[in-house]
Amino acid sequence: MNATRLILILTLSLILSACSWFKDNEKLDDTVPAQTLYSSAKKELTSKNWEAAIKQYEALRARYPFGKYSQQAEIELAYAYYKSGEPELAIAAADRFIHNYPTHKNLDYAYYLKGLSDFKDSNSVMDRITGGYDFSDRDPKAALEAYKDFTILLEKFPESRYADDARQRMRFILEAQAVHEIKVARHYLKIEAYVAALNRTKYVIEHYQRTPSVEDALGLQATIYASIGMPGLANDSLRILKLNFPESRYIKRVEKKLAEKE
Repeated sequence: MNATRLILILTLSLILSACSWFKDNEKLDDTVPAQTLYSSAKKELTSKNWEAAIKQYEALRARYPFGKYSQQAEIELAYAYYKSGEPELAIAAADRFIHNYPTHKNLDYAYYLKGLSDFKDSNSVMDRITGGYDFSDRDPKAALEAYKDFTILLEKFPESRYADDARQRMRFILEAQAVHEIKVARHYLKIEAYVAALNRTKYVIEHYQRTPSVEDALGLQATIYASIGMPGLANDSLRILKLNFPESRYIKRVEKKLAEKE
């Protein structure tokens, strides 16, 4: 086979392939109605075939950007992204829905879904809330974004079906943030960076007053003051600790340390 003939065959092959591609896509664009595309995507979503559902919803958005099916497709696309482990794309889709359909009946769900997506892992959220997962080592930025989304949900839709769950998650986020601060305070205490440790305990007391971590903050604070020879401040923290947490494990420790310093 000479070079000219080979080139001709390759060129013809490319042309035929291109024609076939355009034909397939033209057929899909021209003949598949929005309702059919939506029904197909919904079927994949119900079957938990997340990637297949995403492709169908994206096709629907591209070919039919307006109408009732595109509206529902946007929020269901966000859910599909969330379940497929693509939180950033889920948030982007939810944001588009919020921007494009500010009066939609499912707007509360869009905010709720944004909050869930900032948790990252949909399968372990309830484990985290019930104590089966240590959320405090996570980057606090995402947790605070989730908190903000849930806050907006409660402000705009206090009677939403998602409100109670959002409140539970918000309480959990606050406690996770407080635990994170306590962990950092313990680290600073361990390396004898007392001022930095005190700043962390004060932050918990000021910003997370309704969390159980306040006990740790007060106990560590009293311990630090006792360790650096400031018995007056140590006793002040100890007094508040006793008043609010009379059975605290820190009380005897601090009293012992104060006695050793006398």
